[in-house]
Amino acid sequence: MTRSLLLAAWCFAALAQDFSRVSIGKIAAGYRFTEGAAWSKEGYVIFSDTPGDQLLKWVPGHAPELFREGAHGPSGNAFDAQGRLYTCETRARRVTRTDKTGRVEVLAERWDGKRLNAPAGIVVSKNGHVYFTDPAFGYQSDHRELDFYGVYHIPLKGPTQVIAKPAGRPHGIAISPNGRVLYVSNADEHNIRAYDLDKNGDVSGERILVSGVAGVPGGMTVDEQGNLYLAANGIAVYSPDGRLLHTIDLREQASGCAFGEADMKSLLVTARGSVYRLRPGEK
Repeated sequence: MTRSLLLAAWCFAALAQDFSRVSIGKIAAGYRFTEGAAWSKEGYVIFSDTPGDQLLKWVPGHAPELFREGAHGPSGNAFDAQGRLYTCETRARRVTRTDKTGRVEVLAERWDGKRLNAPAGIVVSKNGHVYFTDPAFGYQSDHRELDFYGVYHIPLKGPTQVIAKPAGRPHGIAISPNGRVLYVSNADEHNIRAYDLDKNGDVSGERILVSGVAGVPGGMTVDEQGNLYLAANGIAVYSPDGRLLHTIDLREQASGCAFGEADMKSLLVTARGSVYRLRPGEK
C-alpha cells in the first residue's frame, strides 16, 4: 500500500535528493512494536519487534522474514564496517555483537559491577567505536541497579566508558557523516544533545542542539549533508545547526529510522506495529 503526500515548502537546494514530494509505502505490518532499523551493506534491513522478542530481516522486493527469535527484547541495532550486527537487548540488559557466522558476543552488560538498565540506541563509528544509550522504560524502571541513566562508549581497546549521565532518559543516538559529532536524543527532556568527537573517539563540548521536540524523541539518523532525522511525532528533520527544516507525518508514531536500499535514499521508518519506506520524489 503506497500513497504520495505533497509536503509543501520543503525544498532543500543543498540536498542531492528532493523531498518536496515523498512517497510513503508500508513494507511490514502486524508486529507489536517495531524499532531499531539498521541497513546492511549486503542489501537488507534488520529491525526489532521488541515485545515480540524477535529480530526481523527485510530484503527489498520480498516479504520480511525472521532473523532471530528469542532475541532478549531487542531494541536498537547497528552494523559496523565489517558487516557485524550490534544489538541492544533490553530484557537481558546488555549489548551484543553478532558476526557473519552467527556467533554472538556480549560487549557490555554491567557498569561498576551492576547490571545496565536497558540499552536502547546504538551507533558504530566508521573506525569502530561503539556508542549506546542506557535508559529504562516500563518494567526495567522498577528493577534498576544503577542510580543513573547513561550514555556509553565502547572504545577499540580498553574498558567501556560512561560519557554522560543526563537527568532524563537518553534514547536515540547518531554520528555526523564526518565522524566529528555525536548526537543523543532524550525522551524526558524532549531535546537532542551534541558532543564533539576526537580521533580517539572521546567526547567533549556537551551542548543542547535542539530543544522543545514535539512528542517523545526516539531513534534518529543522518543524511550525507549532516541533517538529522528524528523519530518523534512522525519524522522531524533538523539541519546540522539544529534548525527544524520540516516534519513528515505518519499514521503511526515513529520510533526510529535509517537510510537504506542501493542508492541509500530510502528512509526506512519503524512505527508501532509497522515499518514504512519513504522515497524522495523526482524534481
